[in-house]
Amino acid sequence: MTITSIDEFLSYYDKVKGRTLRIVECIPEQHIEWTFKAGKFTLGDIVRHLALLEQQMFAENVQQRKSRYQSYGEEHASGKEAVIELYKASYEHCRKVYAALSNDQLMQKAETPAGVPITTWKWLRAMLEHEIHHRAQIYTYLAMLNVTTPPLYGLTAEQVADRSASPSQHKGH
Repeated sequence: MTITSIDEFLSYYDKVKGRTLRIVECIPEQHIEWTFKAGKFTLGDIVRHLALLEQQMFAENVQQRKSRYQSYGEEHASGKEAVIELYKASYEHCRKVYAALSNDQLMQKAETPAGVPITTWKWLRAMLEHEIHHRAQIYTYLAMLNVTTPPLYGLTAEQVADRSASPSQHKGH
């Protein structure tokens, strides 16, 4: 995926963030700080990490600034409602930052925290890949807790299979 237009990026960005928010809202209040294993991200940690890393690293870097990211702990937001509000506030802040970028700026270099120059649109693409990776963790954690989650794109895999042609209907094509 090549990003050449900030408007096209923002349209996709909004969809990715909306899908993540839908799954975050499924986290039961009593499980916001649940993890499957000591020393691993809790559900709340994942959401705080997404919000804070985007705001304090990705959004900073695309503005030619150094990362400010330090942590993702409960000191930033405690409880489901506060975690969701942190995620939403970060989204609103970052969207404004990205909307202020010109199409020309997408082609300029940003610098990663590792000191590596990267084309800005590629850094934004990496940010979305990072979000999607952690959203999958949330889905997995919720499955481990037997929490029903919405399908990502409208149908579950089982619903797609039910509506698909049987293998015998594909013969001759």
